Amino acid sequence: VPTVPVKNLTGSSPINPALAGITGILMSAAGLPVCLTRPPKLVLHPPPVSKSEIQSIPGISHTCRKTTKKQAKKGKTPEEVLKKYLQKVRHPVDEDCTICMERLSAPSGYKGPQPAVKPNLVGKLVKCGHVFHLHCLVAMYNNGNKDGSLQCPTCKTIYGVKTGTQPPGKMEYHIIPHALPGHADCKTIRIIYNIPPGVQGPEHPNPGKSFTARGFPRHCYLPDSEKGRKVLKLLLVAWDRRLIFAIGTSSTTGESDTVIWNEIHHKTEFGSNLTGHGYPDINYLDNVLAELAAQGITEESLAQEKD
Repeated sequence: VPTVPVKNLTGSSPINPALAGITGILMSAAGLPVCLTRPPKLVLHPPPVSKSEIQSIPGISHTCRKTTKKQAKKGKTPEEVLKKYLQKVRHPVDEDCTICMERLSAPSGYKGPQPAVKPNLVGKLVKCGHVFHLHCLVAMYNNGNKDGSLQCPTCKTIYGVKTGTQPPGKMEYHIIPHALPGHADCKTIRIIYNIPPGVQGPEHPNPGKSFTARGFPRHCYLPDSEKGRKVLKLLLVAWDRRLIFAIGTSSTTGESDTVIWNEIHHKTEFGSNLTGHGYPDINYLDNVLAELAAQGITEESLAQEKD
């Protein structure tokens, strides 16, 4: 049965109900069934919660964490970093290097600042086995975060510990006594991110230039279930590695030099799902676990990090 949303059903304006009524008459005249409905409401935040109702999360120490600035390891050249992850290939196969798109049997086609590596040397990444010009890999590393890690451009396998360029801020997390749609059997984990505007550092797109931070504090929600707590623990690792936010261009406003989400999706809508950033969403927890894994953050990471 097609539905006709009716706005201001209890308000003083007769216009929208009148239009809905006319639509209903026309549909009925055409022999079509009609059902008048109220439009769904956007519910971004939970009902008010007092301080006494907020609980810490069992198994996770503290309720607040500030950004740590884990910078690149000093004293090692890009060549020394990559040496840990590569094996030299004396007789490369007749394929393209997927970085420069030249044949591996020919010198690298990279035309930028020249690394201190011969352009005809070829290396194979030890875990995934993909092969590239060493010249191209060093150039790729120099154009990245230079944090001692490397990500295969073909299959995205991560070597080392990947860190990001998230600016300084604070992450709070606790339990509130309300349930999310689709998770009526448990309470809710609320995460509050707060990043102030500031000046970009050397790791950011425009060092020395100011950046904006719109929409903070940002409130996000997880079910207080076993899997929800697992996601939170991994998000804490992502926060410590500066991977949740970055500075770039907003996909919604087009504003540049602003704080943006960094490929790990969050639910910012508490009691509805009109924007696609709310609940119910039966696939969300599995999807965000996959996004965290793509950043090199898995259950194995928890053993390397302190709560």
